[in-house]
Amino acid sequence: MDIIEQTIIAKNPKKKCEDGIVVTGDYIAVIDGSTSKTDRRFSLFRSNGRYCMQLISRYIRNAKGNLSCQQFCNGVSRAIASQYKKRDLERLAAHPEERLTASAIVYSRLNREIWMIGDCQCMVGGQYYDNPKPYEQELAEQRAAIIAQSKEPKESFLEHDTAREAIIPHMLETMQQQNKTYAVIDGFPIPQQCVRVITLDFNPWEVVLASDGYPFLEPTLEASEQRLEWQRKNDPLNIGEFKATKAFSVGSNSFDDRAYIRFKV
Repeated sequence: MDIIEQTIIAKNPKKKCEDGIVVTGDYIAVIDGSTSKTDRRFSLFRSNGRYCMQLISRYIRNAKGNLSCQQFCNGVSRAIASQYKKRDLERLAAHPEERLTASAIVYSRLNREIWMIGDCQCMVGGQYYDNPKPYEQELAEQRAAIIAQSKEPKESFLEHDTAREAIIPHMLETMQQQNKTYAVIDGFPIPQQCVRVITLDFNPWEVVLASDGYPFLEPTLEASEQRLEWQRKNDPLNIGEFKATKAFSVGSNSFDDRAYIRFKV
């Protein structure tokens, strides 16, 4: 596995997210912690998403190289579940919005497979693949419609995104389907039918793995960053060609943390 280029950039320049990319002799992974939507925290000093990302990173760094996709999903789920107290499991089963949650895209060298668990994206030989959450686009459309119909200046939503606040209850409702109709890593069993698997033959391939922090994934990091910057300048609310459930907040260089790695196999 020959790494060509990579980057990990937090949307808030004051924060770091080093564990967003993992490279070992057997795996290359991009991990994206989910934004917390409740006040419940499992770590005093980290958000749930960042804590989950770090736990997954640790698991991958110590994982056996010959794991199947099913074995990987089972093992990483146990690693997250170990952070839950037994008395809390019943509540967490009913309230997935409170769990430690992340998405991950993993390349397995021995299997020559890419495992897409949750909302992530990749390119293989220039061909684009994604694995979006159900309802995400619908919620983004709802947010865009709220802003379009508002009498408030659009710029005000960059300071206080009341449109996002309005769709949060709907986002929490859709999270009831977490690890039922769509897959994430959250300490509960991952339905294999919701994990997208891309198998590579033994020809040489150039691969890009990335988080969903890039609205337009391109074959190079420079081109992906240029498209992101274009989005920030021309549609910082993310309500035009690219619609999202959040905007570029003031002082941030993106609307979400982002990770990108390009390599050859």
